[in-house]
Amino acid sequence: MANLEHLARLQTGVAAWQAWRASQSGVELDLSGVDLSHLNLEEIDLSFVNLQASDFSDTTLVAANLSHANLSNAILHGTQLAEANLSEADLTLAQLVNGNLSGADLEAANLIGADLRGINLRGANLRATNLRGTSLTNAKLRGANLSDAKLERASLSGADLRQVNLSQANLSSANLHQTELIGAYLCRTNLSQADLSQVHLSAAHALEADFSGANLMGADLRWANLSGANFSGANLSGAGLRGANLSRANLQGANLRDVNLQGANLSRANLRQADLQDIDLREVRFSFANLRGAIMPDGMVYR
Repeated sequence: MANLEHLARLQTGVAAWQAWRASQSGVELDLSGVDLSHLNLEEIDLSFVNLQASDFSDTTLVAANLSHANLSNAILHGTQLAEANLSEADLTLAQLVNGNLSGADLEAANLIGADLRGINLRGANLRATNLRGTSLTNAKLRGANLSDAKLERASLSGADLRQVNLSQANLSSANLHQTELIGAYLCRTNLSQADLSQVHLSAAHALEADFSGANLMGADLRWANLSGANFSGANLSGAGLRGANLSRANLQGANLRDVNLQGANLSRANLRQADLQDIDLREVRFSFANLRGAIMPDGMVYR
């Protein structure tokens, strides 16, 4: 439960709170479980404060300092958190539906189990953030930094991930069905076993990304840079790979049925035992590719 003195201090206004807090060095501040909805707390310093299960619905926390704060189970529906500092904050199981965190700093924050449906995280810093198992359905993440983020089993269906940085992020078993990843940066990203059906990855940068076992059925990968990517065992049926850079890519055991590879670069790629029948291979570059055992368009097995 909240400390009533701390709550009373907050209710005197942001300026008075800031001045009082400056004199409370080393004091553990507790504002947990209280109704703080519909308030204007712009630029307030709530760093390291216990805010567990408090209600911030429709509250303005623009540019607020919430670093290291405990916001687990907090209600943040429609909360204005643009440019806020939430680095290393605990947001486990927090409710952030339709919240505005554009440009916010969430580096190394813990958001396990948080509900982030429809959230605005455009341009936000989510580097090394823990988002395992979170719902980011229809989230706005354009231009966000998700490098090194933990997104295993997360739901990103319908999310806007254009120009997002997902380098070295872990998206294994994540759901990215019909996600917008145009121009995204996915170098060395783990997407193994992820659902990427109908995903838009045209012009994305995914050098050495791990797509092993992923479902990429009907995915748009035109002109994407997929050099060195691992597609072993992946389902690429119906995918568009026109003009894609697949040099050094591993496509062994991948399902390439009805794939459009026109103008793609497959130099030094591993295509052992691949079925290339009924595939458009016009202008495809195969220099030094491993085609041993591959079934070519004329039905002949490459020796």
